[in-house]
Amino acid sequence: MPQFEFRGTSRTGEQVSGTRVAPSREALDAILRREQISPTRIVEKGREIAIPKPKVAGRVSAKELAIFTRQFSVMIDAGLPLVQCLEILATQQENKGFAKVLAGVRSSVESGSTLANALRQYPKVFDALYTNMVDAGETGGILDTILQRLSGYIEKAVKLRRAVVSALIYPVAVIAIAGGVIFLLLWKVVPIFATLFAGLGADLPLPTRIVISLSNAVGTFAFPLIILAGAGGYGLKYYYGTPAGKMVIDSLILKIPILGNLMRKIAVARFTRTLGTLITSGVPMLEAMEITARTSGNAVIEKAILSVRKAIEGGRTIVDPLRETGVFPNMVVQMIGVGEQTGALDAMLQKIADFYEDEVDAAVGDLLTAMEPMMILFLGIVVGGVVISMYLPLFSLVGKLAG
Repeated sequence: MPQFEFRGTSRTGEQVSGTRVAPSREALDAILRREQISPTRIVEKGREIAIPKPKVAGRVSAKELAIFTRQFSVMIDAGLPLVQCLEILATQQENKGFAKVLAGVRSSVESGSTLANALRQYPKVFDALYTNMVDAGETGGILDTILQRLSGYIEKAVKLRRAVVSALIYPVAVIAIAGGVIFLLLWKVVPIFATLFAGLGADLPLPTRIVISLSNAVGTFAFPLIILAGAGGYGLKYYYGTPAGKMVIDSLILKIPILGNLMRKIAVARFTRTLGTLITSGVPMLEAMEITARTSGNAVIEKAILSVRKAIEGGRTIVDPLRETGVFPNMVVQMIGVGEQTGALDAMLQKIADFYEDEVDAAVGDLLTAMEPMMILFLGIVVGGVVISMYLPLFSLVGKLAG
């Protein structure tokens, strides 16, 4: 029988490799899946036969994932076989990319893979939190319960994300619209007034001269300015994609008055909800901390959680390292300490998450209420200032003609 060299991923996410004798590549693939190894490459006598990397056509939204997870849990609870559940859910998916993913998961499970390992083949759809919780559910025989918790977690995560969007989209939209209006005024409208004033020989007040100078600069450098703005946006995005840039920008976000406090509350709610869900589902503490750090969404919070994880790995309790980070509010640290002492850490984390999610809802409402008049005032001052500066010479000319 031919020899095969293989490489794959174990049920714990570790990379494994080795050499096996098997009748065929398909036979070895089935053997490895029965051993809960998802093969990624197989080499036969120097000829590489790569298992194609799963591709997702289109994007799978969090809402679609939450609906799928809830339906999946109901089917499992009703006693339907795993493969049949996946087949039914794949056929009823409107998102064709997601349907292909579920068909691939069903095929892997049919070949002998565990559900968690089958899901791990699609990391862009099912992240580490999802697959580890499914793994814990399969091991403990409570897959339906775990899937219910997962769907609830995803729905609450979507709610938090909407809070972030609600807090940011209004001021960003207003500033973008104001900038576009001012750019068009300076580029197209102000030059008409400038030509009119030059023909009339009017004495221009200082605000008008400033606006006309800005208009001349925009007219001369319009396209270079647009290119520069685009390059600046791309550069900022690239810088944020680096570890150092993400740390700097996320640190600045947390220090912004009002908005920074809101983002901190969102981070605390996400941290406690994620960690509480993982611990409740039976995921080991150290692994739960690592997953929570990776899904925190903020580099500062991620660094703090990883430092706490390292301290726990060294034998310390969770409370003191949390306090030492200086990132989490004292009330959160004390409540987590009480939960740890009473053996109800998972329940306490869920209560903290509920409290902070309510706080986020209230904070977003207050922020939007406070920002609305401020944005209107900003638009009035900026756009109105440009318009008034153009009419000041006309008032002067009308006064001279009347005199």
